[in-house]
Amino acid sequence: MKFAHLLALHVATSACLFFIDYSRGDSFGSGTNAFDIEFVPIRNPGNAADATGKPNPAGSVAYNYRMGKFEVSRDMIIKANIAGNLGITLWDMILYDGNGGNRPATGVNWNESARFVNWLNTSQGFMPAYKFMTAPDGTEDTAVENIALWSESDLGFNAANRYRNSRAKYFLPSVDEWYKAAYYDPKSGVYFDYPTGANSLPTSVANGTAQGTVVYARGLVGPADVMLAGGLSPYGTMGQGGNVFEWEETSFDLLNDSPYSIRGLRGGYWDNNRLNLLASNRYGTAASNFGYEMGFRVASVPEPSSLLIGVVTGALALVRKRRETGA
Repeated sequence: MKFAHLLALHVATSACLFFIDYSRGDSFGSGTNAFDIEFVPIRNPGNAADATGKPNPAGSVAYNYRMGKFEVSRDMIIKANIAGNLGITLWDMILYDGNGGNRPATGVNWNESARFVNWLNTSQGFMPAYKFMTAPDGTEDTAVENIALWSESDLGFNAANRYRNSRAKYFLPSVDEWYKAAYYDPKSGVYFDYPTGANSLPTSVANGTAQGTVVYARGLVGPADVMLAGGLSPYGTMGQGGNVFEWEETSFDLLNDSPYSIRGLRGGYWDNNRLNLLASNRYGTAASNFGYEMGFRVASVPEPSSLLIGVVTGALALVRKRRETGA
């Protein structure tokens, strides 16, 4: 009988874990400055790395995480600036017809992207992902200042990645997190050349969501709205190819050991040719650089469900009580 109780508990707990929905949107801000970021789950931890792309190897991730389904929009930055007094600047895209609120946030450098991510964390009660220094009067440096490395005395220090605090929930995607979400197909276990789940050349479109399409080779007018930035990757992300280049968290040399290292940048943009879409191409530039073709997206780790914790804790207490009473 006791074995049956334990078995039932195990099955119920496993079922709860299986059915947690990590794809829901996360909400930030309040009132007129509220916005949501939609995430897709990137599972299949411990997947094999790709030995044909750049860098080599790339794409192996040992844990479950979530990737923003869309690029961060201008509207999100504007609202976060007001809510968090972030001081992030955006490129004036009037010449490209790209100033709409749902267009990707361009002209944002790596450091400003990190400030945005930090605010996502601290506004929800989590540790900031990136360490920015403060001035003697206690105020933070300007939005474009470089980060500092986390040190061993810092809570959440991770020797394997001194850029990111391990206790943060939101962060810029690493080189492997970005690569896996874009090019890996969990059903077939293979990597594709393009972030469309195919090795064939994507169809160039100005906007839309049809499978196999990418916003690239479009001339001066662009980018598309983040929710109309082409077909999805096998995991369900949009716009990792074309529309705008996206920042990686990882330094171009893959070491993450200096705040001054250039950062990875990849995916191409709306006026690029097909070569920048490929898994075999990765670029880099200084963390302080920005441009009309450069944007970013956010990644996250799933948070344990408080409801699940309560259910499991209660069930374990019941098992202990039955053991004590001999039930």
